[in-house]
Amino acid sequence: MNIVTSITSSLAPVHREGYPFVLGAAAVTLVLFLVGWNPLAWVCVVLTLWCAYFFRDPERVTPMRKGLVISPADGRISSIATVIPPPELDLPREPHVRISVFMNVFDVHVNRSPLEARLTRIAYVPGAFLNAELDKASEDNERQALTLELDDSTRIGVVQIAGLVARRIVKFVDEGERLNAGQRFGLIRFGSRVDVFLPTSVKPLACVGQRAIAGETVLADLTASEAQRQGRKS
Repeated sequence: MNIVTSITSSLAPVHREGYPFVLGAAAVTLVLFLVGWNPLAWVCVVLTLWCAYFFRDPERVTPMRKGLVISPADGRISSIATVIPPPELDLPREPHVRISVFMNVFDVHVNRSPLEARLTRIAYVPGAFLNAELDKASEDNERQALTLELDDSTRIGVVQIAGLVARRIVKFVDEGERLNAGQRFGLIRFGSRVDVFLPTSVKPLACVGQRAIAGETVLADLTASEAQRQGRKS
């Protein structure tokens, strides 16, 4: 293996959603070099490389044990709270554990299914573009809600929330599909947040401030909460 092959094999591929941005920036860069505006052209070189970096889509190794809830997003866990889920998820109007993962512009923005389940509902809600770290962003910002149903009829919610810079939430799946754990289901462009809503019987295995990796980091274990319930009954 030569050095070029070694370097290219270690680079994450660019997701197809990023092609228009990368190719557009590259085209502008070429034109600027051709007309002799070299300083601005070099700025566009940096912009082109950043676009390729932003839309990277690395492969992930997802833990496959049944019951594990895997992080749907790269980023920092910004909040773990007990709240009423948004109505668009169509979950019971009772407290749920909400785990929020905040993505800055340097994180991978491809989102992945937190577990194997059937996608029973997708609801898009237009809204504002507040700082995604704000608590009210879950109610005021543009967002897309996905409801996942497990084989035992347990339902959890995943909400993609647009941020200050984000202006489009892209989905790769449709209602009725069965998703595998770690499967790509969507992408949010340029800084945002993803919330996971779990039953209150589920104890989070992650903590605020922790870095999460989409498709790899375990956020909770549904089987642990079931074992606890069975233990109390016995």
